[in-house]
Amino acid sequence: MANPRLETLRQLLAQNPGDAFIRYGLAMEYVREGDLPAAIAEFRTLLEKHPDYVAAYYHCGQALEKTGDIEGARAVYQAGIDLCTRTGDTHTRSELQTALDMLG
Repeated sequence: MANPRLETLRQLLAQNPGDAFIRYGLAMEYVREGDLPAAIAEFRTLLEKHPDYVAAYYHCGQALEKTGDIEGARAVYQAGIDLCTRTGDTHTRSELQTALDMLG
């Protein structure tokens, strides 16, 4: 059975391809559905077009970890940490640093 939220988000994104919030919502819905490759693709597109969307770094890294791409997760977490350091977002930086540290 098709997920109506997923379909709605896809339609909204088709109408507003530059909307970061819709793309983030779509990526998160893919995560909830277990479609991690699709989620990662959406997170990467989001971060390419809106590199200051800090929440996407954490969730993209988490999705990459779940697929076994530890080096990819490490790179995404570090990019997010660098952004948070530049912008002074200490809370998100701390969360990203913890996730990075847990990778070993």
